[in-house]
Order: sequence, then structure tokens, then C-alpha cells
Amino acid sequence: MSEVTGGRAGQLSSSGLRPGWTTGACATAATTAAYTALLTGEFPDPVTITLPKGQRPAFALAGEELTEHQFAMAAVVKDAGDDPDVTHGAVIRATVRHGAPGTGVVFRAGPGVGTVTKPGLPLPVGEPAINPVPRQLMREAVAGVAARHGSGGSAADVEIEISIDHGAEIARSTWNPRLGILGGLSVLGTTGVVVPYSCSAWIDSIRRGIDVARAAGHTHVAGCTGSTSERVATAEYGLPEDALLDMGDFAGAVLKYLRRHPIPRLTIAGGFAKLSKLAAGHLDLHSARSQVDKTFLADLARTAGADPDLVAAVAAANTGLQAVQLCGAAGVPLGDLVAKAARGTALGVLREAPVAVDVICIDRAGAIVGRCEAASTF
Repeated sequence: MSEVTGGRAGQLSSSGLRPGWTTGACATAATTAAYTALLTGEFPDPVTITLPKGQRPAFALAGEELTEHQFAMAAVVKDAGDDPDVTHGAVIRATVRHGAPGTGVVFRAGPGVGTVTKPGLPLPVGEPAINPVPRQLMREAVAGVAARHGSGGSAADVEIEISIDHGAEIARSTWNPRLGILGGLSVLGTTGVVVPYSCSAWIDSIRRGIDVARAAGHTHVAGCTGSTSERVATAEYGLPEDALLDMGDFAGAVLKYLRRHPIPRLTIAGGFAKLSKLAAGHLDLHSARSQVDKTFLADLARTAGADPDLVAAVAAANTGLQAVQLCGAAGVPLGDLVAKAARGTALGVLREAPVAVDVICIDRAGAIVGRCEAASTF
């Protein structure tokens, strides 16, 4: 096991960036400190917890309150390391009370923590948005404190209320409202560690979005690369908000999860440049991991009858959007060809899954510059 003090990860990741701690780890630390104070009258500061992979970070307390025989509250400030996490710097509070005999550990959503209102998530409707792994970490922490201080070990009966300062406001910048988690943030984390610029959190949100759409009975969802393509998909098909998947650059994540958990129809909507990458076979559309292939676009234009000068101009274009504009002016449907090829890539990933796919390519203003319907053959 390794121990890290001060609530800050002391070692850099392989990218040279400093990792941080999840909301679940911070809530566990605050819970450990609060329950210790409830039993002993003293708050451990810093407070050390054990994470699923054996790390033992120590967190400084940012606040504490103790009312004898009633409750104890401890607060921890989340340090997300070098990750651009919207919850970095948030104050996470745990208020712990004795519970009725035999009730075990009961979780409550305090101010700034959301409540589940739609099926399809890993928690039942009506439950606080405190995910299963953080719940288990807190149960284990409570059991450990109870065992050390002679209060029944794993049979401890306590109520844990987690709150996050300004959580309802911060949650507007997350997927929570769309997923039906209302009133605040979720308490998340499977390892307790935030890996800087990790794809895992976004991909997990994509999967939960598909789960919610399936549970709601939607037969048509749209994987969109951004807010403009979301507006276009909504205008074209009248899809409800919980049928819109904020795909971002992770087209592969959407397609692979739908392969295992199919929905009858998928619209892929995005900027022409990004979808040209999907057309060329890339499943990660981020600029750092894939580039617009102008030679590929020039070859598509050639197959559509573009003359040599236009083919050369497409190959030399400054951007993908310039390429589609050049072709549009010459009557060459490059946008439609890219949409068709992107659909082909998508169907290749979906394999035999019963998902019909159509694709819409847009420019920066949201104008449709190419599309391929599910039954199109060109």
C-alpha cells in the first residue's frame, strides 16, 4: 500500500500530470472523520482512508461541527489534480447521525447532491445520487471506525448525509439533468482517483445516457459531437433531451455500447471535419488522436466525378470544411459521401446489432452539408 498525505496526490501520472481524488473518495474521508468525532468527540485531521486499489490518501478537513449525541459534520475540499474537473475545489460535507437499531447504513442527499428520478441508472429511482462504489467505501469506513471504537463493527447503524456546496449550480454543467439526476451532483468514483484528462468519466456518462434512454423506452437516440449538432438533431427529429447522447469525440464508445445494448435507431450528428474522421475509420475524433485526412477526402471527391483540379484543391484544402465548400460549389456531394462512409464505419462497429444508422454532417453554423439516411445506397 502507498500513503499520500495532505489530500494531494504526490506522484505524477504517466502523462506528467498530477492525479486527484474523486467525489466518492472525498465523501468517504469526510464520513470517516465525522463518524469518528461522533463516537469519540475528536475529529482526526488529516483523516486517512483506504481506496479500492490500496492507496491511503490523507485529507485535511476544511470544516467540522459536532453536536453531542446528535450529529457530526466534516468537510473536505476536492482536489482533482490537473484534471479540468468541474467539481475541482468543491466543498464536500458528510453529516453523520446515529440511526435506529437494525437500520444499518442509510444514505441521504443533502444540499447540492442530486436524486435519481429516471430508471436506467445503477441506483433505484428516489435514491440519492451516491454511486455504488462510494457507498461501499463509506460502509467499510464506518465499519472500521465502529470496530476501532467499540461500537458494533460492521453492524453500525448510522445515517450519512452527503452535501456539496453549490452542487446544484455546478450540476448544470454536467450530464445530470439529462440523466434525470435532479437537485445537484452525483457522488462518483470507482477507484477513488481522478486520472487527468481521462476518457473514462465521459464514456461512463455516454453509457449511462444509453441506459436511461433504453429504460425510458426510446427507440431513437442521437449521438452528437456538440451542442450545435444537438440542436440540429432536435430540430430534425424532435427528440427529447434524454434521447440525446453527448458523444463528443467518443464515437467508438457510443457504437460499442449500442452493439451490446441496442436501440433501434441511431442518428450520428456532428461537424463535417469530425465525421470525416469517422468516415476514414477513426473511432476517437479528438484532434490530438486523429486528423482530417485530406487525401481521403480528395479520393472521395474523385469517385464522385470531381475533375483533377478540384481533387487537387480538396487535397490542399486548409480545413475539412473548406473541402466540402469547394465541392459544394462544383456540385460534388462530398458531404453526403462522408456521411455515407461514416455510416459504413458505424455499421462495421455495430456488426449485426439491430441498430439502423443515419448520419448528419453540419458546418459551424449548424447548416446541414451532408447526410445519409438509413436506407440510402447512393
